[in-house]
Amino acid sequence: MRLRIGPAIFDIRSPFGGAIASLRHLYRDYPQGMPDEIYDFTVAALPTTPWRRWFRPSIRLQADFTVEEAVPVALRHALLAFEMGVNMQMALGYRRDIILHAASAARDDRAVVIVGDSGSGKSTLSALLSWSAGWRHCGDELALIGLAGDYSLTPYPRPIGLKNQSIPVMRERVSADRFGPRLEGTMKGTVQHLLPPVDAIQAMDRPARPALIVSPHFTAGASPEIRRMTQSEAYLRLSVASTNQLTLGEPGFDALIRLIRSVPAYDITYGTSEEGLQLVEKLWGDVE
Repeated sequence: MRLRIGPAIFDIRSPFGGAIASLRHLYRDYPQGMPDEIYDFTVAALPTTPWRRWFRPSIRLQADFTVEEAVPVALRHALLAFEMGVNMQMALGYRRDIILHAASAARDDRAVVIVGDSGSGKSTLSALLSWSAGWRHCGDELALIGLAGDYSLTPYPRPIGLKNQSIPVMRERVSADRFGPRLEGTMKGTVQHLLPPVDAIQAMDRPARPALIVSPHFTAGASPEIRRMTQSEAYLRLSVASTNQLTLGEPGFDALIRLIRSVPAYDITYGTSEEGLQLVEKLWGDVE
C-alpha cells in the first residue's frame, strides 16, 4: 500500500491482508496507490515469529527508523502498529521541518499549535476545534514547523487517536461513519480513531502560519484559567516536545527561537470541553 499524509509518502507492507484492508479503509479519503511515485519511508508489519502469523498472531515493526524498545503488538491492534510506525518515521527521519509532538488547527490559514504531555487533552481539543468550531484540522500528533523565515506550519492531518473518555465526547458530535474500529485493551486503554473532515484532508497541501501556542490541562471540574508563558518557558516546552531539534542543529534552534519570539504562548486549564473551546476562542480573538 502507498499512502500520502501531508508532505510524506509511505510504502506500507504486511503479510496480514486484513490489517492492510483495515488501514486502507481508515485512510479511504487520503491519496493512495501512486505506484510510480517515489516514497519517503517504508513501514512493514511482520509476524514476531513465523508461527505467530497463524497462532496468537502478533506484529513487529520493520521500518527505516525504529527504536529498540518498541514492543510487539497483537494483530487485533494492527492499526496502532501502523500508526506507531508511520509517526516514528516522521519523528525520527523527517528533516524538511522541525517536528513537534503537538496538535494543530487552522482558521483563515493561521494556526494554533497545541502542545502538551500525553493525556493532557491536546488530541481531544484539536478534534473539538475541527468538528465543533469550524477550524481546519492540521494534525493531532505531530506539528511540522518550517525552518525558513516564515516558520509556516505544514499540515499532517492523520486520523485522530482518541483515548478512553475522549471517545464518547466526540461520538456525541460526529457521525459514526467517521470512526475507525474500537480497540480495547491497548497499552493506553481503549483507543478509537476519528477521521478528520474531508475538506481538511483535501487542504493538507495548504500551509498555515502559527499565530497562537496553547498548552491544555484538562481536569474534570477545574475552573477555567489562562496563564501566559514567558518566552523562556515556551522555548523549553517546545524544545522538549521536538523530536528532531538536536538532529537539525542550529537551523532547528533558530526556527524555535523565531517561533516563540513571534507567537504568544499560554497555559490553559479547564474542566469541560466547552470551556476549553471558549478559552481558545478568547485567546484567538486577542491575537487577531
